[in-house]
Amino acid sequence: MIFTDLHQKLTASFGKDIKNIKIQNSKEMIIEVTSDTLPGICSYIYLELGYPLVLMFANDEQSLQSGYAVYYVFADRAKGLLLVIKTPVDPERMEIPSLSQDIPAAATYEREIKDLFGIIPVGHPNPKRLVFHGNWPEGEYPLRKQFPLKRKPPLAKKEMSFQKIIGEGVYEIPVGPVHAGIIEPGHFRFSVAGEPIINLEAQLFYVHKGIEKLAEGQSIEKCFYISERISGDETFSNSLAYCQAIEKIAQVQIPARAAFTRVIFAELERLISHLGDLGGICLDTAYLFATFQFRMLRGWAYMIADELCGMRFLRSVNKIGGVRKDFIAGKEKKLITDLQKIRTELEDTVHIIKANNLFIDRVENTGILEPKIAAELNAVGPAGRASGLGFDVRKSFPYAAYDKLAFKIPEHFNGDINCRMNTKIEECFESIDLIFQAVEAMPQGSILEPVNSVEPYRSAFGLTESPRGENIHWVMTGENNTIFRYKIRTPSFCNWPALCQAVKGNIVPDFPLINKSFNLSYAGNDL
Repeated sequence: MIFTDLHQKLTASFGKDIKNIKIQNSKEMIIEVTSDTLPGICSYIYLELGYPLVLMFANDEQSLQSGYAVYYVFADRAKGLLLVIKTPVDPERMEIPSLSQDIPAAATYEREIKDLFGIIPVGHPNPKRLVFHGNWPEGEYPLRKQFPLKRKPPLAKKEMSFQKIIGEGVYEIPVGPVHAGIIEPGHFRFSVAGEPIINLEAQLFYVHKGIEKLAEGQSIEKCFYISERISGDETFSNSLAYCQAIEKIAQVQIPARAAFTRVIFAELERLISHLGDLGGICLDTAYLFATFQFRMLRGWAYMIADELCGMRFLRSVNKIGGVRKDFIAGKEKKLITDLQKIRTELEDTVHIIKANNLFIDRVENTGILEPKIAAELNAVGPAGRASGLGFDVRKSFPYAAYDKLAFKIPEHFNGDINCRMNTKIEECFESIDLIFQAVEAMPQGSILEPVNSVEPYRSAFGLTESPRGENIHWVMTGENNTIFRYKIRTPSFCNWPALCQAVKGNIVPDFPLINKSFNLSYAGNDL
C-alpha cells in the first residue's frame, strides 16, 4: 500500500500512543492520538518528515458519542497523500496544546477554533480573537451543534487590542476597515518608523457570513449552491472542491467528458482572475496603458465564459457527479479562435511592459516574501510559487483530467512583486494551452454520473488549485443525504499572514501595490 512506509515510521516512534489508524478514499490516512501525544507526533511529521500543515479544524461529534475532536491535516505533496492526526478534546476542559511554536502555520487555525468552538490553545503566543470582533459576546460558540442557526447574541462592547511597537519615532497608521475603493472591509494597522513599515497587523472577518454553520443540516444539493457563493471570483474552484468531496464519499467516478470540461472552466476562471490581477498591479503603478490592455483581455475572457455557459462567474456549471450540461459541444472552434486572439494580444502586452524600465524598477525587489517565511506559513498558489514553493494541486493531487494533460509550474525564487506578476503571466499562457489540450483530447460521451444518495457520517477532502492557490474542502455527511460538517479553507486564509510579512521593510505607499500582487479574497477568508 502507498502508506506502508509512513505507517511503519509512525508506529515505530509512536506505536503505543496511537489509538487507531484508518485509510479512506485511497490517499487519506487518519490517525487518532491523545492530546498528550499530539505535540510530539505533529512536530515529528512537520520537522522530521517535512510535511506542511495544510489545514486544521475542529468538529462537534457529541451526537456520534465522540465528543469534540480537532483534526490536523498534513500533506505529502510529492506522493499526493494526506495525513490526518485526530485528537479528542475533553469537554470538561476544552483545551488543546498549541503547536504554533513549532508549526507557525498552526497559529491562525488555533485562533479560529478558539473563536468558533471555545477550544483553548494552551501556550499560544497571541490568542487574540480572529473571527470575532469586540461586539461578539464571550461564551458564544456558533459551530457547536447546540448553537441554533438563527440565534442572534446580544452585542458586546469590547475593545480590540493591537500589537504595540514602541521606540523613538515609531507611530501607527490605521487604514480601514472602510476603504476608498469598491472593496470589502478590512482593517490594517501599520507600525512605521519614518517611512519603512516595521509591522502590519490585519483585522479581517468584517464580512463573516457563517457559511460553515449555514451548511449544517442542508441537503448535499443545496450545500452545492452554498459552496458556489463562498467567493465570487472563485465560484468554479470552490464548487469543484465540494463536488470532489461528495463524489469520493459516494464512490462515484465522473465521466471523462465531464472531467475535461471541468479543466476548461477551471482554467478559464484562472485566466480571468490572473488578467484582473495583472491589470491591478499596473493600475497601482499608474501604468494606465497596460492596465487597460489587461482589462480588455479580461473582458474578452468574460465574454468566452458568457458564451459557453451564460454566466461570467461560472455558477451552475458544476454538478455533483460531473457538469450540468454539455457546455462545450458545438463551441470548440469559436473557443479556440477567441483564446488565440487573447494569447496574441497578451504576448504583445507582456513584451511591452517588460521593456518598460520604470515599471520593472517599481516591481522588482518590492514586497519580498522570503522563502523560509513562505514555507513556514504554507503560502500557496502564485504567492508561494514566486517564493520558490513549486507545488500545485493539479500536479500533487491530480483531479478532473489534469493527469492526462501537460503543463509546467512556474519557477521563481525572489518572492517580490515582479516574481508574483511573472508567475501569473506564465500561468495565463499555461491555462490557454491547457484549454487547447482539453478541447482536443475531450472524448464523446455523457457528462454526468448521478449521485442520488450518500452514506451518513463518512468524510472526504476535495482539493483544487484555485486561481489563488491550494483550496481544501472537507465534508462529513449526515443522515438523509445532509451535511454534518463542512470545513472550508481557501488559499486566502494561508496567504493573508504571508502578506503581512511581505510588507515589512517597505514604505507605506508600496502597500497597495504589494496587496494587489497577492490579490487576496476577503469573502473567501471571512467565511
